[in-house]
Amino acid sequence: MTVFEDLKWRGLIKDISSPELEEKLNKGGMTFYIGTDPTADSLHVGHLSSFLISKRLKDAGHHPILLVGGGTGMIGDPRPTTERAMITKEQVSKNIEGLKEQVEKLFGFEVVNNYDWIKDINVLDFLRDYGKYFNINYMLDKDIIKRRLDTGITYTEFSYMILQALDFKYLHEHKNVNLQCAGSDQWGNITAGIDLIRKSTGDEVYGFTMPLVTDSQGRKFGKSEGNALWLDKEKTSSYELYQFFVNVEDCMVIDYLKIYTFLSKEEIEELEIKHKEHPELREAHKALAREIITFLHGKEEYDKAVDLAEHLFNNKFNDLSKKDIEELFKNANINEVEANQNIVDFIINLGIAKSKREAREFIEAGAISINGEKVINIETIIDKTMFIENTYIVVRRGKKNYYIGKIK
Repeated sequence: MTVFEDLKWRGLIKDISSPELEEKLNKGGMTFYIGTDPTADSLHVGHLSSFLISKRLKDAGHHPILLVGGGTGMIGDPRPTTERAMITKEQVSKNIEGLKEQVEKLFGFEVVNNYDWIKDINVLDFLRDYGKYFNINYMLDKDIIKRRLDTGITYTEFSYMILQALDFKYLHEHKNVNLQCAGSDQWGNITAGIDLIRKSTGDEVYGFTMPLVTDSQGRKFGKSEGNALWLDKEKTSSYELYQFFVNVEDCMVIDYLKIYTFLSKEEIEELEIKHKEHPELREAHKALAREIITFLHGKEEYDKAVDLAEHLFNNKFNDLSKKDIEELFKNANINEVEANQNIVDFIINLGIAKSKREAREFIEAGAISINGEKVINIETIIDKTMFIENTYIVVRRGKKNYYIGKIK
């Protein structure tokens, strides 16, 4: 299977600027760039699909460059609904450093910053050297601009297209870049760059986009959707990634295997068969989580995530560390509690029961466990030895209700 055929099979090609690009991608030797604005100091899973495409192209003999938009990031590309909030120059600089370090470590890509060339362009040169090549009617016809005309769009956002086209031209002239790839929401900006280069230099360059990765309801994986899964494990732990990917919708898991992993067509098709025959085993989901976490954080982190998941499934916590507890229950309410209490009072103080009568009923019915051990004696004393590393205690009521206490 050729590179282009593989990308098509994985569902990673949406728009393509020229039919001849297929042959060029298969041949290798192109220098291409992918861009991201530094709106955060880490990439997230929404970015990962396009960066993995870049790695696929790199492995096929192409040379990737990552452009971090230190200049464009101070403006922000137009959103479909409202204008982006401006971020400070200091935050942009901090985010650039984080992204540069992350990308170099994960992918080994060359990283450039468009602030380095945009900062030296004065307004007259901008209008004479770039603005004269852009027809307003052409710009208004771009999809992202058309969607904003009813609600209004500032000149700042409107000019973003010219800046991104300028980037393509600069990289073509100084880095021999002849291809840009991005998510499908960037198609208008990519074609603007292709047109600018053709009009100003006569050179032919190329571009293609990939579909934005969504769930079955069309929701993106991204910051703006409020569901960002960060590639930085200090922001999103390996365990959180594991829980997310082993629980993705059954109807999406094979698509995600194609997009997010380097498993072969044969391996994915075998998992698809297993998934259809025995969906309850979740083999496709587990393979998805394994491949992503191992690629991002290493096998040790993946094994740790599986171990934590098994502890939670089996309701066993005594052999875990306090850091493990924090990771497992990152989004849970943690309440400070005192040690050396009768379990009845302890349950009330932790907010599990509203009265002593209710607390006793929970205990005597076998509905309460402490760190995974069922407690049925209402005379039990909760002492310091029960707190994991003298810090946390995990109480479960029923099958799914967890309450975390932190010793005062």
